[in-house]
Amino acid sequence: MSEKRRDNKNRILRTGESQRKDGRYAYKYTDTFEKPQFVYAWKLVPTDKTPAGKRDDISLREKEKEIQKDLDDGIDPIGKQMTVCQLYAKQIRHRANVRHGTTRGRKQLMRILEEDSLGACSIENVKLSDAKEWALRMKEKGYSFKTINNHKRSLKAAFYTAIQDDCIRKNPFDFQLNTVLEDNTEPKVPLSPTQEASFLSFVQNDVVYQKYYDEIIILLGTGLRISELCGLTETDIDFENRLINIDHQLSKISGIGYHVDPPKTKSGIRQIRMSAAVYEALGRVLKNRGRAKPIVIDGYGKFLFLNRNGLPKVAANYESMFRGLVKKYNKCHEEALPKVTTPHTLRHTFCTNLANAGMNPKALQYIMGHSNINMTLNYYAHATSDSALAEMERLIA
Repeated sequence: MSEKRRDNKNRILRTGESQRKDGRYAYKYTDTFEKPQFVYAWKLVPTDKTPAGKRDDISLREKEKEIQKDLDDGIDPIGKQMTVCQLYAKQIRHRANVRHGTTRGRKQLMRILEEDSLGACSIENVKLSDAKEWALRMKEKGYSFKTINNHKRSLKAAFYTAIQDDCIRKNPFDFQLNTVLEDNTEPKVPLSPTQEASFLSFVQNDVVYQKYYDEIIILLGTGLRISELCGLTETDIDFENRLINIDHQLSKISGIGYHVDPPKTKSGIRQIRMSAAVYEALGRVLKNRGRAKPIVIDGYGKFLFLNRNGLPKVAANYESMFRGLVKKYNKCHEEALPKVTTPHTLRHTFCTNLANAGMNPKALQYIMGHSNINMTLNYYAHATSDSALAEMERLIA
């Protein structure tokens, strides 16, 4: 019978265990891929003392126990050691065909991770409390609740992939952000019917902003996203059948320039019926449109809405215009517009008006181009007490 291997304290070592000349313990095992791996520790058991000058760590036997649990559960011993940055890079590499805006958001999150201590952590060591501390640090750095929540959602998806790949067991980003941070996002409120009428009257009669009247009429009468409005071309307008065809959107990114993208989801491809006001506004737009530069963007040309240089307008043009318009309107009226009033407010108002008029939710979902009915029901439809009572009277009459 062979003699058992012992350490320098005459303790019997288990299979795979050994002790080096410098006193450090080693454990050799075979991982789930049948490859030899080693772990090291200065202590054999938890009650041992760490040698002076050496970094304190758990004992070898504790590490063996963790390894055996990983092996029993099929956890990848190598994959769990990748850093958060490496995990996120892997995640986005597997989903590369995305829009420019998504790419820009991904770059921002990767930069955040690289600059934060979380990015260099092994994913096996990231706990729920670490994820929450990360969120708090983001808030201290000035990021908005919405931005932090979007990035948390991306990290949750990345860690979920790591779970599916048997790298880790739990998802540290599986928590509600509002349990850690106050959601101070300004609510998006639609214009009331009175505000809408007053706003349109002001725009129509103001010497500076009346040139935008038709565009505002179209936004209020179609619920288009601002990038969808910017992308409209002559061929998208069917005056004979009074239809607007939506299948793309126009954006402009610094350093990249103009680009045309398909809608965010397939639900964004749709047709919208023109009201009489929208029909007339589009007719005036075509009649009064200035000279366009001979520009073709990703196969699209003859854009309807042009800036003073004859180039297509983009969201930034309208957002800038709206800031000035809202500021001037509020100076001239006792009742100010909602605190957050942007081009998107007009889309919000359009949807709310149709919801309050009793439009079938699925039909409204189609018109808005929402992929999820919950967006239509919970996010846009702001029923008032008057509209709720009127609807009840209609149903019980």
